[in-house]
Amino acid sequence: SYIKNVAIKIGNDILEIEGSADGDDADAHYWINYEQQGDLDTGFAGFPVMQKLPSSYKRQYIIDLSSKYPGASIVVQLYKEFVRVKFNGDQSVFGNTVGLLGDYKTGELLARDGSTELTDFAEFGDEWQVLPSEPKIFHEVAHPQFPELCIKPEDPRG
Repeated sequence: SYIKNVAIKIGNDILEIEGSADGDDADAHYWINYEQQGDLDTGFAGFPVMQKLPSSYKRQYIIDLSSKYPGASIVVQLYKEFVRVKFNGDQSVFGNTVGLLGDYKTGELLARDGSTELTDFAEFGDEWQVLPSEPKIFHEVAHPQFPELCIKPEDPRG
């Protein structure tokens, strides 16, 4: 089990980035507000985005938040189909984030209600599965969709 794509929402803007298992595929796979390969030169949500391509199977996107939060950034790294997201900044920048990252301050796995702590990773994943009532953030709807539960990995920790 792995993360194939990530959607980052800042304000009303969404940047979705997807990895590719094809070693010969050097194309960028990203969408800005659902527009495939939208113009990154104009930035995202008012912040500049830098794209690095060290090889055909590695790619990096850096959202530079320094104009509002000095020294802060969001880095999305791709290695083939695998996606990693790194948040560089402190609680003043990311302290109000919610979702699969857990509580920024404590690392606790909090349910949608913001107070129930979960200890089972599979249960935590199911808790944060996108619901039909929530706004669309990915460019395409992929299987499985609620009420069908997510496919469980053999080891929920990876």
